[in-house]
Amino acid sequence: MSIRVDRRGPVATVTLNRLDVHNAFDAAMIDALRTAFEDLAGDAAVRIVVLTGAGESFCAGGDMRWMQDAMTWTQAQNLADAAALAAMFEAVWTCPKVVIGRINGAAIGGGSGLVACCDLAIAVETARFGFGEVKIGLVPAVIAQYVVPKIGVSQARALFVSGERFSAERAFDIGLVHGVAPQEELDAMVAELAQRCLTSAPEAVTIAKRMVDVVWDSERDAARRFAVEMLARVRAGDEAREGIAAFKARRKPPWA
Repeated sequence: MSIRVDRRGPVATVTLNRLDVHNAFDAAMIDALRTAFEDLAGDAAVRIVVLTGAGESFCAGGDMRWMQDAMTWTQAQNLADAAALAAMFEAVWTCPKVVIGRINGAAIGGGSGLVACCDLAIAVETARFGFGEVKIGLVPAVIAQYVVPKIGVSQARALFVSGERFSAERAFDIGLVHGVAPQEELDAMVAELAQRCLTSAPEAVTIAKRMVDVVWDSERDAARRFAVEMLARVRAGDEAREGIAAFKARRKPPWA
């Protein structure tokens, strides 16, 4: 089984599970991960998704055997495979739940791309990151759509062309991750972050995530129109009414 999905109340944990290749992608894992995130997106009982890796690595990027096989494929086959890879990243990026990366070890190439797709990410202090595709004549192609907004053009250019490995501390400095923890504190930090996010209203979370994408992707007038429409929508919604009532009554709202 290339991934595992464990549900505990409102928190689902998705674990990349190809230990022999440091949780590297192949076609089967790509399909399984996309399917898992699409399923979790439609599960009303799930509010938090934690993404992590089995063993000592988070994700080593593309499986070398899979990439070697691609060299023998037709153009149409390579286009279909690249589209499947892009669909997997998009399923993580657009998941309407809070996605927390538990970065338990090395995240290389597409592994760092997955980190960029998480809303929040906590890395173990020994984790290493990198976009090393250029070292083997490839490019960080489909992940660029997610990495560039996360770390910015300057850092993306520098790391994409150098292919250098970098530390968890640098990943934090450039905004790829949002916290760094010793190994013995990683689970506690992720659990605390999940509990904190559970106090946020679920529909508001979904709209807030969509708001960021629209503001980033749209021209200013379109983004402004979307923001006005969404604010009017949420103000009249059940969550806002209940949240404001709970605040005034000094009690917790039902989603917390």
